[in-house]
Amino acid sequence: MNPNPPFRPHVIAPSILSADFSRLGEEIQEVIRAGADWIHVDVMDGHFVPNITMGPLVVEAVRKIAPNIVIDVHLMIETPERYIEAFAAAGATYISVQWEACTHLHRCLQQIRDLGCKSGVALNPATPPETLAYVLSELDFVLVMSVNPGFGGQAFIPSSLDKIRTVRNMLANQGLDRLIQVDGGVNEKTIGEVAKAGCDVFVAGSAIFGRPPYADTIARLRRNIEEALKP
Repeated sequence: MNPNPPFRPHVIAPSILSADFSRLGEEIQEVIRAGADWIHVDVMDGHFVPNITMGPLVVEAVRKIAPNIVIDVHLMIETPERYIEAFAAAGATYISVQWEACTHLHRCLQQIRDLGCKSGVALNPATPPETLAYVLSELDFVLVMSVNPGFGGQAFIPSSLDKIRTVRNMLANQGLDRLIQVDGGVNEKTIGEVAKAGCDVFVAGSAIFGRPPYADTIARLRRNIEEALKP
């Protein structure tokens, strides 16, 4: 065992899919003041997933509200290559595409990086992590979906923990230091096990929004991560 393992960040990324859209700007500002590290934007087209959410205009609005925050855009859409440029221009920092939606995944990742954004691939619960073997060096993060995408508030799928561990091992075997992000059912009860499995970026929607005060909620999530990782 390496006695000095590399530092791993513990990033809390509230998903605005669960925010109150009647006061979205205020909600975003409140979670940032409460200690959120990133803002996560779930983009759904009603085709790849059975829901329609938001587009580049929402990302542009978030960027105006919070010019310095990391905006993490998850494209749960068909033919994502047609829209990557628009989201990059709107102010996205990180952009992830679904493995299942990309015919030419390598090209998509290159496109994201060429536009100055960090590139990621999201895997649905039934998609084996081994599908990433030949693109790991081309991406900046892996997004493990721990629910079936489409709706917020779903229960965490326990087998996702094995997938997180497998992705971490795959990265280590290739000597790559990349982020692992987990989205779906991440809350105060599950976040500790997710952290122990190897997650760096914790996307939480309903576990944060609607549970004020947000500073206390985010502090509890961080505390549960720290407790779980104690030697």
